Amino acid sequence: MSLFVASLNSGSNGNCYYVGNDYEAVLVDAGISCRETEQRMKRLELSMKKVKAIFITHEHADHIDGVSRLSKRHQLPVYITTPTLLESHLSLKENLVRTFKAYEPVAVAGLSITAFPKFHDAADPHSFMVSSESLNVGIFTDMGRACSHSVKHFEQCHAAFLESNYDEKMLENGSYTPALKSRIRGGHGHLSNKEALELFINHKAPFLSHLFLSHLSENNNTPAIVEKLFSGIAGNTKIIIASRYEETGVHVIDGKGTGETARSFHERKQPTPQLSLFQ
Repeated sequence: MSLFVASLNSGSNGNCYYVGNDYEAVLVDAGISCRETEQRMKRLELSMKKVKAIFITHEHADHIDGVSRLSKRHQLPVYITTPTLLESHLSLKENLVRTFKAYEPVAVAGLSITAFPKFHDAADPHSFMVSSESLNVGIFTDMGRACSHSVKHFEQCHAAFLESNYDEKMLENGSYTPALKSRIRGGHGHLSNKEALELFINHKAPFLSHLFLSHLSENNNTPAIVEKLFSGIAGNTKIIIASRYEETGVHVIDGKGTGETARSFHERKQPTPQLSLFQ
């Protein structure tokens, strides 16, 4: 069984990531509006009926702004820790609130979602691994550094959303205040291009077929910088820049170990039973 993966938006203006198989899917974060989420999924020919839950990494607005409406409209359970819920001030129906604990997998139909801690300036921040059978997709964004939890899970990924937030020179020479610069690079803020590249070089698995470079800063980074930095050393890993303005394509993660054999969603020829993905 393959996994289908897309970024619906990635950046300080909103974050939302889709991971699913032929029958069910989850969203990690919902930081864009319900309407925008629906429209982007429709353009990608992804069905909201397949989405079974939303998992929340932390309480910052760019990760939760669309959660309440999306959950209510589609009756989706929201997996969120108690400290994050308290800090978020989200208005959620009690029957749709679920909690989770680090390293305790949550089964959502045929998917398994495992949370693990990360360093970020939030109440109780977590990253996630979404798994189906032997395939693993990791979400590694909004983290101040690549801690042992992140490294351990990154090494198991067939695909990953990896934060590559800022270029060090652009941040240093930019207009941000000294306090904000310190917050970003202080170990509980965001991962730099250099730090993301080091994690990729030192810990990528030979079967990592897709890397979605995510949460790029609008003011301290550019897609061109990131693409040039990673593409030269990517090997068989396909590099996708997750945009802050639009959705990516849907990519098929098939476990074959190379970006060359994992085709884009709309190019993939499927047997008739798998056409349920479009319904």
